[in-house]
Amino acid sequence: MAPAVNATVEAARRALAARLQAAGNESAELDARLLVGAALGLDLTGLITAAARILTPEQSDLLEDLARRRLAGEPVARILGIKEFWGLPLHLSAATLVPRPDTETVVERALELLRAEGATERALRIADLGTGSGAILLALLSELPHAHGFATDIAPEALRTASRNAAALGLADRTTWIECDYGSALTGSFDLIVSNPPYIPSADIAGLDIEVRAHDPRAALDGGPDGLDAYRALISQSAGLLTPHGFLVVEIGQGQSRDVEALMTASGLSPTGSPKADLGGIPRAVSARRLPR
Repeated sequence: MAPAVNATVEAARRALAARLQAAGNESAELDARLLVGAALGLDLTGLITAAARILTPEQSDLLEDLARRRLAGEPVARILGIKEFWGLPLHLSAATLVPRPDTETVVERALELLRAEGATERALRIADLGTGSGAILLALLSELPHAHGFATDIAPEALRTASRNAAALGLADRTTWIECDYGSALTGSFDLIVSNPPYIPSADIAGLDIEVRAHDPRAALDGGPDGLDAYRALISQSAGLLTPHGFLVVEIGQGQSRDVEALMTASGLSPTGSPKADLGGIPRAVSARRLPR
């Protein structure tokens, strides 16, 4: 049901929140604020100050279109075309995952390792394999003022999206974009390599939440029969690209830490401590370093 004729901004927000909640949306209030704000071009402060304003027919129609998309399972980030990660607003495209809070665990582990080495002020070379929207790399560059990032992706549209994000954040002069499969076209050596590769077993994708299976690119989800195909490729590549004492940090799926650590060890890398858990307590970031030969 579209917003009532002569509905105020506040009434429209309340009505949409009620519809979303009735449909089982656990973030109904937040989603309603974001969608009403998008339809009216208002931020949170604007929604408060404009609470008594009457929606125009055009605004009501636009809001109803956004509401129907959300009720059909499309994520708010897809509808808006933007998602915040590490405090940074990132544009999305059909070729990129929606960045999730779990992935910030990779950034946290990488920074912990670099800080322990006293390396955060160095002119580091960082590679992000399968960069997508550029989330991990750009978060790291925002924290490491002297680092330069090299991002790879097999999807040209993803690289264009990531490059756009870098430019919007003022980080374009410290980024290089390379179209290839993980690290296959990289040369030179890197102090840090990071990745959030596809790790969902192929047979499990059909059972994922509709927001993921119907809207995230399958290539960024499908990790092959056992979910480990991407790790087999990127870990062996990384072992030859890391500087002595360089670090590799990857995101993993639930229950994959031992298998991924075994792949790291088999490639000559030494795991660094226990996997770092996300906010839900699930081991999410596995790290290793290359020891001097």
